[in-house]
Parts: sequence; C-alpha cells; structure tokens
Amino acid sequence: MLVNGDKERAFPGGVILKEEAIKIAAFVDWSQLVASSIRPGTKDTKHERTWSNNWPPEPLLDQDVSFNSHKISLYEFLILWILTVFVIYLSYTYLFKKEEGDKLEPAMKITKLFRSQNKLLKYVPIVAALFFVQLILGAYLAHLYADPTEDFVFSQSLLPFNVIRSMHTQLAILWVAVGWLVGGLLIAPWVANQDHKFPWLVDVLWGALLVIAVGSMVGLYMGATGQMRETWFWLGNEGRELLNLGRLWDILLVVGLVFWFLLVFTLIRKAKTNNPIVSTIIWSAFAIATLYIAGMMPIHKIAPNFTVDDYYRWWVIHLWVELTFELFAAGTIAFFTVSLGLISQKMATKVMMFELFLIMMSGTLGVGHHYWWQGLDEHWIAIGGIFSALEPLPLALLMVEAMKNKKEKAHSGSDFKFSAPFMWIAGSAVLNFIGAGIFGMVINTPTISYYSHGTYLIMPHGHVALLGAFGYISLAFLYMTARANSLAKGLVWNEKITKYGFWLLTIGVLVYTIPTFIIGMEQTQAASELGYYYTRTRAALDDLGGWMWFRILPDSMMILGGGIILYDLTTKVLFSKKEKETVVS
Repeated sequence: MLVNGDKERAFPGGVILKEEAIKIAAFVDWSQLVASSIRPGTKDTKHERTWSNNWPPEPLLDQDVSFNSHKISLYEFLILWILTVFVIYLSYTYLFKKEEGDKLEPAMKITKLFRSQNKLLKYVPIVAALFFVQLILGAYLAHLYADPTEDFVFSQSLLPFNVIRSMHTQLAILWVAVGWLVGGLLIAPWVANQDHKFPWLVDVLWGALLVIAVGSMVGLYMGATGQMRETWFWLGNEGRELLNLGRLWDILLVVGLVFWFLLVFTLIRKAKTNNPIVSTIIWSAFAIATLYIAGMMPIHKIAPNFTVDDYYRWWVIHLWVELTFELFAAGTIAFFTVSLGLISQKMATKVMMFELFLIMMSGTLGVGHHYWWQGLDEHWIAIGGIFSALEPLPLALLMVEAMKNKKEKAHSGSDFKFSAPFMWIAGSAVLNFIGAGIFGMVINTPTISYYSHGTYLIMPHGHVALLGAFGYISLAFLYMTARANSLAKGLVWNEKITKYGFWLLTIGVLVYTIPTFIIGMEQTQAASELGYYYTRTRAALDDLGGWMWFRILPDSMMILGGGIILYDLTTKVLFSKKEKETVVS
C-alpha cells in the first residue's frame, strides 16, 4: 500500500520507495511487540502491563485499560474540584480585594510611535494572511475527512491530505509566534520610554521571518511529496508530528527568536522601574527563544530511539506552548490591563504571580500525560494526569480577571480607546477556559485518553485552546499595534467590522466543537468496545457522515471571520485616512 497506493484509503502511493517501506513495516512490527509484550517484573502482579502501558486497547489480546487509570481519573476530578474552589476563594479574598489607596493607573496616551514601532505595521497584514490561509487549509482538510476518496477543488495528487495537514499545523505555530513577536517589540519601547538604537533591525527580523515562512512551507510540501530525498531532513519535512520543519528552518527560527529576545531585552532593561511584570515579559521571552531547541536534539539527525525523540518532542509541544507562552501571556496581559487603566499595578502583579505559580507547576509536571505509551514508567500516568488537572485553574483565573477588567472599565469612563484589543484579550480568557480547561479535561483523564487517543475527540480541545490560549492574544497584539498607529497619526478608527470578525470567528469555533465532539465520542466508544484498530478504519466513520458534513457551517463562519480580520487589519494599518479628512468631506 505504501509503495503502490490505495485509492480506498486515499493514499496516492509513489512517494515511498520499496526499501523505505520495508523499514516502515519493520518499525510497525517492533511497535506491535512493544504494545503487546509484558514488561519484566510486572507479570503475575496486579500491575501487569506491557511496554506501552497496555495501549492500544485490543480485545483479541485481552488488552485493556488498567484499574490504576480509573483511580487516577477519579483523583483528577476530586483534585480539580477542591482546588478550583480554593483558587476562587483566594482570588476574591486576597487577589481582587481592594485596599485603601489603590488607584487605577491612568490609561496610556499615545501621541506618537517610535520608529521601531512604525516598522511593525508591515508585520500586521502578513500575520493576518498566514492565519487566513491556515483557516482555508483546515476547511480543505475537513472536506477530505468527509470524503477522502474524492478530490476537492484540487487534485489530491497536487495537495495530498498528509502534506496539507502538516502545513496547516505549522502555519498555526508561525502566525501565533510572529504575532507574539510583534507584541514584544511593541511593548518594549513603551516600557523603556525610548527606542532602539538601530530601529532597522526590526526590518531585518521581518525579512528573516518571511524567508523562514516561505522556505519552510515549500520544504514541507516538497519533503512530504518525495522531492527532497537527499535533503529532506535539512530543508524538507522531518515527518515528526507537529514538529515537521526541516532542521535548517528549525535553526533559523531559533536564531530569529533569540534575535527577537535580544531586541526586547536590550531595550526593556533600560526601564527606570523593572517591576515583576516587566521581568516576567523578559525572561519568558528568553524561554520562548531557547526551549524550542529541546526538539532539535541531536542537531544533525532525528534521535534513532523513538521514545527518546518523542520525549523531547513533547517538551516543545507541551512546555513551549503551555509553560513559556503562558508565562509571556500572563506578563503581557498584566502589562496591558494596567497600561489601559483597567486594573491597579498592585492587583495585576498579585494576580500574575499567582498565575505564574500555577502555570509553572501544572505546565512542567503536567507534560507527563504525554508519556504514557512511549515505554516510560506507569507513574507518569499519575504525575502527568493529576498535575494536568491543575492546568485549567490559571485559565479560569484569567477569565475571572477579564470579567474584573470589564467591571473596572465601567468605572474608568466612557472614553475607552482600546476596546478592540481588550475584546480579543477577554475572548482569549473565555476560549482558554473552554478549550484548554473544559475540553482539555475531557481528553486528559487516563480512562478517556486511553480510548480517545488520536480520535476526533482531541479536536475540540486542540482548536479552541489554540485560539484561546495563544491565537486571540496574537490578534490582540495586532489590533493594539493598529490602534496605537491610528492614535499616533490621528487616523479614522471604526470597530464595527472588527466585531463582525470577532464574533464570526468565536461563534464559529464553538459551533465547530459540536460535530467533532459527537464524532469523537462515537469513535471513543468504538475503541472501548471493538478495539483501537477498528476506530482507525473508515467503517467507524461511515454512519457519522452527516456530522462530518455539518462542519461546513462552522468552517465557513471561521473563514469569513478570518477574511474580515485580514481585510480589517490591512485597511487599518495601510489605508486609513486622517480624521480631519473625514470631517471635511
């Protein structure tokens, strides 16, 4: 099948050579042995298990989830309920308690942009365009999911499913990361109250990021379609789930991130008051720039031991986004809420520090819930599962903080000039809680995750959490850049179309969870009753075609919302007219 293809499975063939297929078959045989061979020392004990901790479920081998997984799942829910009540109590008793003399900082008044901030305007439409393309590719993939044997618009020989899927996931990393780079470069001059000595370095970073974006996308396509047989590792597609970039693009991305950190650090360290919020922004930027390296060891090849490679791959996928990015988000949200006159400096610092504690603990130890079936010890089920249960807590706190900010906004006067960026920040808190909190717990318990691994049930969590935890903050940075530009230059500013884009995207991604959740639950039930093999066959989805086609509705809403956002941001930063010109006309 790998060499010749299989039309019924929508596999084109012709990409993998015979000698490569032999190695893949050997790897599959080895994986089967790992998944069904009893570990030494566990036989004839109540904890008898295989090297993959009895995953995947297979009735023919009497292989199923252990009682230990059920026990840990129960502990997760008990701990989550208890600590949620405790966190809410602490928040309202200590964090959100106003003291005498507490005053809101006056909202920042933007009358000019520094030269380096002006150069950020060219980033805005590029990031919005990358986001829009990612949405279109997602809809294309949804059509192939629903009818994999038929082409959609383009021939699958030109746009194969697996190739577009890798581009879809990598584009998410690119547009979110670059949007956050914009945020850091926008904030740094305000914190330091001065500009970079060499503002043109921002242009250099922009050019470098364009080269990485274009080069990596071309490499992903050519590498996965067999056109880079000699250079696939360095320039093409590494083929590692979610970390597919060729190693050269990996290295250049790290260089770009370190360069960004130095731009932010060299400026922000000149601030007269280096408060905890500023320190958090600096050192989380450093962590973002360097932790990505964990997924590049050894630098010259992919680690031959799959367990070792996957162990460090998850450092990037989990720790990079659920620890370092969350720290940066906490710092920047605290900075914005204070700078926009929505919350006091003292309160913002207390809330942020508490969030950092929860994120550090749950993000670091919670990564263990990805280690269950890689050959690592069973205790990671308990450590990863229980501490992952804590991850929704800082997310819930973000939502409480956003609601608090809304209340503060009502007391700050009607002339609030930053409602568009704040709308995205508030939306981030809500979607973060729903996507990473609620849907994260749906798939995070060992009992459910054992059966739902790799099914549709993962998709509501992945998509809503991506937008909530990271995407909406990236869009908030873009709108803050656009708003600062309009205030500094006296440009027309209208938020009507902005709200259309926001609500179409937000409602769209929430509606998206309905069909994917229903399909995922059916797949998970099939895995429990018939085994994991059946879950991965097309027969498991045949009776769910209506729900698969239902995705046209949310996908269309999100694409329309993304298109409006692209048009809105491009118009605001490149084609807005002066206020006085509007008055005269």
